[in-house]
Amino acid sequence: MARIIEYRDALNEAMSEEMRRDERVFLLGEEVAEYDGAYKVSRGMLEEFGSRRIVDTPISESGFSGMAIGAAMIGLRPIVEFMSWSFSLVAADPILNNAPKMLYMSGGQYGCPIVFRGNDGAGGQLGSTHSWCVEGLFSNVPGLKMAIPAFPADAKGLLKSAIRDDDPVFFLESERLLAFSDDVPENEYVIPFGQALVRRPGTDCTLVSFGRPVHFCLEAAEELAKEGISCEVIDGRTIRPLDIDTIVASVKKTNYCVVVDQSWPFGSPGSEIASQVHQHCFDDLDNAVGRVHSADVPTPYATELEQAYLPNTHRICEAVRATTYNA
Repeated sequence: MARIIEYRDALNEAMSEEMRRDERVFLLGEEVAEYDGAYKVSRGMLEEFGSRRIVDTPISESGFSGMAIGAAMIGLRPIVEFMSWSFSLVAADPILNNAPKMLYMSGGQYGCPIVFRGNDGAGGQLGSTHSWCVEGLFSNVPGLKMAIPAFPADAKGLLKSAIRDDDPVFFLESERLLAFSDDVPENEYVIPFGQALVRRPGTDCTLVSFGRPVHFCLEAAEELAKEGISCEVIDGRTIRPLDIDTIVASVKKTNYCVVVDQSWPFGSPGSEIASQVHQHCFDDLDNAVGRVHSADVPTPYATELEQAYLPNTHRICEAVRATTYNA
């Protein structure tokens, strides 16, 4: 059985269910308790779990991230909420230089089972400093896992897997998706990391994306179908680990590929996927892999400029037409 709920409520259910299942799990961050979360993701959790497990913190991302990493090292399972992943940059040392390296540096003596989660990306007219897409910056680091769900059911299933994982997990949400409603199963389930999903089957071109741009890919596929171009849309769901096998199988069928990534183009997940597709599908591709990214400039504030800056349906359609020689 499934019911239709918002993305934010799917996140809430995942955390609440795991906190009931495992008393070592707790949530901390700015405004997560008394205010129910800046975006109401933790609504009602303080009342159920109390102030020892739903912890309001000062505005000190480096401080509370470091504290949570210490808690993870001694056996607890913290969930750290960043109001925005843009604010995680001031916690770069603990989250990048400590958490992902702890198991390696301790010779396996200390793990770091911790989840860092919050809103990632632009689209809310928040300006250059509050609109970071951190997947391009952070996915380069070995020792961490990264999930970026596009749908409420995946948000719940992947977050439950993240909380149970023994490695640090960077869980990237989108403010623009929090109110998006879709089917979410009522029964207990988890979604394993490293398993992409074909959202729409097709025969003429493979569209690969993750997070919010998956929705733009689906819109583009609908538009392109009117022109006789059948696109297969793959939702990667996790960047670390990356399910390259599902992508390769699709490209071997369609012979064309366009990667859509909200990161900046240089050194991005999109460039890594394109590189791997070229490596694995060299003899199958009928053209180079196309790429659609956010423009290589700081995020603009004006609404019209911000929408043009981001991957969007129009730009994806243009890229598919060019890649498949239908321009």
